[in-house]
Amino acid sequence: MPTPDPRVDTYIANAAAFAQPILREIRQRVHDGCAQAEEAIKWGMPAFLYQGKLLCGMAAFKAHATLGFWQRDGAAGNDEAMGQYGRLCTLKDLPGKREFASQLRQSMQRIDSGTKAPRRAPRAALPMPPAFALALDAAPAAKANFQAFTPGYQRDYLEWIGEAKRDSTRDQRIEQSIAWLSDGKHRNWKHEKH
Repeated sequence: MPTPDPRVDTYIANAAAFAQPILREIRQRVHDGCAQAEEAIKWGMPAFLYQGKLLCGMAAFKAHATLGFWQRDGAAGNDEAMGQYGRLCTLKDLPGKREFASQLRQSMQRIDSGTKAPRRAPRAALPMPPAFALALDAAPAAKANFQAFTPGYQRDYLEWIGEAKRDSTRDQRIEQSIAWLSDGKHRNWKHEKH
């Protein structure tokens, strides 16, 4: 087994108490199923590499953890959270050991064969809230930055604004969005590593 990455140890130690056993279990299952798996940190989260290619990754958030295989069979993911297994809150939420091992083997076989996993169809575009469209029209720099963003970064703003339950909350989010967009900032700019 390759040497464990101390950054993954640190990530797990800094995760919420509920997530630590989930992350440790995923790590153990990956190494049990793929002795050649190397650990790394990708996009600020633990990842496992096989022959230098992404095999799978895991992450912990405030109230859930996630698991995602990169080289997988194209089955639909879970829209509730990153990865295809949704929000993992306890060890019971992990896929069964056989299912996990099977998914790991399939991913390794894809890497071995050089076959790329099929891409998921892009998600449908979200509608532009009319109040946000008006605010963008009134702020040309913000509008230009918004239009220059990738669809994913645009979606971050549209989801955040669209999820507001009250008009006052929506209006506050639009105002904040215009300020951030005027500075060229992505919606989650505070979480980006500088």
